[in-house]
Amino acid sequence: MTTFFRSYWDEGDTWFYFEVGDDAWVSRQVELQGPELRPVVAARASDSDVRYGMTAEPPVTEWEGHVPEPLTAEEFERVWVAARRRITARLH
Repeated sequence: MTTFFRSYWDEGDTWFYFEVGDDAWVSRQVELQGPELRPVVAARASDSDVRYGMTAEPPVTEWEGHVPEPLTAEEFERVWVAARRRITARLH
């Protein structure tokens, strides 16, 4: 079952949004940075276009020190679509 969550990193003032597959690997990831929530990553694990960034490794079952906040698929999708649009607009 696919799960969705977000986690905040104080040091980088960054929100991380994740879509995680049954295998515990990140399939899509968004990073929003600073008080303006500027998208810096909106990557798919299958992306070959590095302009959107890369997804986290290793599987989430091996992560330490993060506090996941559950999201619905709809909440993740809204953030995903907005981040991809903003990054794409900056690239052109």
